[in-house]
Amino acid sequence: MTASLAPLGSFLLLASFVVGAYATVASVAGARRRSRRLIESGTGAFYLVAAMMSLASAIIIDALVTGDYTIRYVAHASDSVQPLFYKITAFWGGLDGSIMLWVFLLAVFGSIAVYVNRERHRELIPYVVAVISVVEMFFLYVMIVHKNPFTTYLTAAPADGQGLNPLLQDPYMAIHPPSMYTGFVGMTIPYAFGMAALFTGYLDDIWMRAVRRWTMIAWLFLSFGLILGMIWAYEELGWGGFWGWDPVENAGLLPWLTGTAFLHSVMVQERRSMLRVWNMILVIMTFFLTIFATFMTRSGVVQSVHAFGEDKQLAWLFTGFMIAILVVSFGMLIYRLPLLKNRNELDSWVSREAAFLANNWILLFTAIFVLFATMFPTLSEAITGQRLTVGPPFFDQWMLPIGLILLFLTGVGPLLAWRKSTVGNLLHQFTWPTAAALVTLVTVFALGMHVWQSLLCFALCAFVGVTIVQEFVRGARVRQTSTGTDLLTAMIGIVSRNKRRYGGYVIHLGIALIFLGFAGQGFKKDIEVLLKPGQKATLGAFTVENTGIAVSDDGRKQTVSAQMAVFENGQRIDTLHPSRFFYRKHESEPTTEVALRRSMSGDLYLVLASYDLSDQSANLHIVINPLVDWIWFGFSILAIGTGIALLPEQAFAFALSKLPAEAATTGLIVLLALGLSATTARAQTKAPPADTPQHQALFERVEKDVLCQCGCRGSVFDCQDQPTCAYWNDERAQIRKFVDQGMSHDQVLEAMVKYYGGQDILLVPPDRGFNRLAWLFPYLLGASGIALVGFTAIRWSHRPEPTDTSTTVMDKHTEEQLDDELRNLD
Repeated sequence: MTASLAPLGSFLLLASFVVGAYATVASVAGARRRSRRLIESGTGAFYLVAAMMSLASAIIIDALVTGDYTIRYVAHASDSVQPLFYKITAFWGGLDGSIMLWVFLLAVFGSIAVYVNRERHRELIPYVVAVISVVEMFFLYVMIVHKNPFTTYLTAAPADGQGLNPLLQDPYMAIHPPSMYTGFVGMTIPYAFGMAALFTGYLDDIWMRAVRRWTMIAWLFLSFGLILGMIWAYEELGWGGFWGWDPVENAGLLPWLTGTAFLHSVMVQERRSMLRVWNMILVIMTFFLTIFATFMTRSGVVQSVHAFGEDKQLAWLFTGFMIAILVVSFGMLIYRLPLLKNRNELDSWVSREAAFLANNWILLFTAIFVLFATMFPTLSEAITGQRLTVGPPFFDQWMLPIGLILLFLTGVGPLLAWRKSTVGNLLHQFTWPTAAALVTLVTVFALGMHVWQSLLCFALCAFVGVTIVQEFVRGARVRQTSTGTDLLTAMIGIVSRNKRRYGGYVIHLGIALIFLGFAGQGFKKDIEVLLKPGQKATLGAFTVENTGIAVSDDGRKQTVSAQMAVFENGQRIDTLHPSRFFYRKHESEPTTEVALRRSMSGDLYLVLASYDLSDQSANLHIVINPLVDWIWFGFSILAIGTGIALLPEQAFAFALSKLPAEAATTGLIVLLALGLSATTARAQTKAPPADTPQHQALFERVEKDVLCQCGCRGSVFDCQDQPTCAYWNDERAQIRKFVDQGMSHDQVLEAMVKYYGGQDILLVPPDRGFNRLAWLFPYLLGASGIALVGFTAIRWSHRPEPTDTSTTVMDKHTEEQLDDELRNLD
């Protein structure tokens, strides 16, 4: 057996910390002394950290692949029968390895960013190197003193490892973590440049131009990671949905929200030299939230099935680092406030600047609300001694209207002009999109679709879609007239000449398609049936027949699979195999393998909830998810549009080189409108009979408000589809008992709290006592935000009257010319 490389790996971590410290000191000292040699030495050391972390990562991957079980982390995350792909992805499958991946990605990203900008932003680079090195040093310190992935056994090593968590042995989940980490570390780059600008005093737009592309890259990876998590939840967890407002899901959403806000407001600073302080705050908060998100998922401060567990020492380390970030960052911001004054004012409330101001307020409201609601159980436990649960119903109540508002802004953004929009311009721009929205609303309602969330969603999708078509057609017609080319060539021409504007429309199209999927959730159907061999169940146009249950074993896991023949309108079209996997060494944690028949009109979704091999019967959950695949397809269009926006201008004549702010506006809806899909998905009816419709409706309403005690953080209503849940039947029976006694909704909830001994049985905090803070906070936050936005806008729009008539005429002419130029820049 070859000698373990664990000592070399530990040495590389320690050496990286020392070299990172040297890079920090040498870069800052070189900048202060104006010593080019010291700066180059510090930059070289910075590159060396990336090289050493690459080698350390290669060592841990080699240990995972070859099975070096003398290393504790390898024994925990891998085993001999694990496929090669999952042996490699075990690198980030545990806490120790995920921190190491973070440092590796940050070192690589940082080195590329420094190398690319080394000449154009020479005065900022030393401080950029220092800031990124300090962040690397923190994570290296955490590994060296507390979570070293190269720690070996002091006694005899095990003959085999425990293997990767079964839930992580999925292609989507294997790619999801590195995508999220890449987005997190990518947000360190704009923070480093922003802090460098504060340290040096070079607070013009140079630093902003340097970071916008990096922010877009990080934003895309965060979006991709969140979407992968949604697909994994949809296909692997077997509850029929794709977003449950779990704390770990929310942790990834928080920096995405503020990053999206920055992509909006940075355009205002570039075009009008406004929001300069606000942009710096957004950069700081976005980076801070990436660290806070890491703290949430690794410290145990929140409870989640996705978290790594409780670690108080790690929690204190992160707390100290976060305090240092806030003190240093905002201290420097306050110190440099005189250099960050706005150079222009708000000219009109009906302008793109005003729309961006409102948009940023909504984004900030959303981020603070999600953060508060996610942390409220911890806050409640610290103050009252009782930990509550804030579940999807509470989030959905607020996120549903926010998502619809932002979908509306997706269509409005491209139609408003910079500085001000005249009445004639508004009529010209809004006529066709508004007409399309109204026609769609009436048509869908006439077809019998009366779920109001979906009705509005369809109408707003039409509004956005017609806006996109209108802008392409009008622009192409103008170019066709001036050049004499055909319409297709003219469209390529306008895209080439107006990369920012038309590049955003590609992303707009993806958003509209995504919302078709969200709207379809309002018409979701599902039933739960027990089928013996030969028995059938029908839902919508589909009929499912049980043809038996098969058991197989591949040496790594045992598979129990139901054989379900699928018929559509009487004709057999497919055979689906909903299954349960029992992994070796993880038999107590079987996974649910959903069987899907995909279609752009809707998915047929089968879950094997339970089975009996003796009589070959299967308890099956059958779901029809209308239009859900438009979500994944729409995101692919969004990703393509963003990728085109990242191409350099010289790559292709028609390529898009910059991401417009309105594109980022619409990107927010990918996840904020999950409230729409989550709310409507939970509004369906289930199979169990009741004496009266009112009786059954009350029973199901209570089911949705009561937390299942199995640890899934879902409601009793949702958890009936989980095959491993041992609590659902008991809780459901208790709810039925209280409802049958004639209790009201609130009385049943109070009875459940008394029966189970705590308010943590509820998914929605009761509106009384300390819990009232959770209900009042969004209103207080919204009112404060409106007051702040109004005060800021009034200050911007206040201008003294000119006294010189000649100057007035000249200024008016200049303003009109500037209006035209700004419109052309769109």
